Amino acid sequence: MAMEREVAPLIRNWKVRMIEHGGHRYRLFESAGAALICGGIGSEAARRATEAIIQETNPVRVLSAGFAGALDSSLRVGDVIEPRTVVNAADSVRTEVESGEGILVTSATVASKEQKTSLGKAYGASAVDMEAAAVAQGARARGVEFAALKVISDAVDFDMPPTQAFVARDGSFRAAKFACYVAMRPWMWGTTIALARNSSKATAVLCSALASYLNREARSEPFAAVHTDFAAEAHTRMRRRQ
Repeated sequence: MAMEREVAPLIRNWKVRMIEHGGHRYRLFESAGAALICGGIGSEAARRATEAIIQETNPVRVLSAGFAGALDSSLRVGDVIEPRTVVNAADSVRTEVESGEGILVTSATVASKEQKTSLGKAYGASAVDMEAAAVAQGARARGVEFAALKVISDAVDFDMPPTQAFVARDGSFRAAKFACYVAMRPWMWGTTIALARNSSKATAVLCSALASYLNREARSEPFAAVHTDFAAEAHTRMRRRQ
C-alpha cells in the first residue's frame, strides 16, 4: 500500500511493529499469515517498501493494493480491478500476472485528465496507479509471486487537484500544506471535496475487497494455514465505523 488511510478500517486491530530497511522505518501490520506495509506514494517509495517487506516476512506473494484512476469510461469510483498485466510507463516493462483481467499502467506522477486519455490510448490500459510496476519488478527480482488489486478512486473525466506538488521525497503526503493551499483557492473547493468523498468510498470498498481476497486465498494453497475470516472481520469493522 501507499498510505495507511487507504486501508485503515481493515488493519485497525492488526498487530503492528516497527521495522527498518535501507535507513527507512516502517510500520508493519500483521494478521493471521498476512502482512501489510505502507511505503508512501510513487515508484521509489514502493520499491523500498517491497524490498523491506520481502526481507522481513519472506512472503509467498506480494500484492500491490490501493487506489487507481480510471482510464476506461465504463469504470466508476468504487469499482475493483485485478489486472492481468502491469505496465511501467517509464520504460514500458510489462509484468504478467497469473490471473486477473485488463491492463494497469503505472505513471510517475498523478495523472491529469489529459494524461489519463493519453495513457489509455498508449497502453490499452483500463486504470493507472503510481506504485504497482515498482512492486512487480521488486517481487520478480527476488523470485516472489506478484499480484495487484486496485479500487478506482477517480473516474476518467475527473481532473485531479495538484496533489503531486505535495508528495515529499520519501513518498509521504503533506496533507496540512495541501489543505492550506486549497483553503486559499475557493475555486478548488468543489474538486477537493469530491476527491475526499471519492477517497472515502474507495477506502470502504478496498477494505472489503482485500478482506475477500485474503479470505479467498486462505481457502487455497499456499495459504491453507490461515483460518481467520477476513471478510467477516472487515464487515464488522465497517459497520462499527458507520
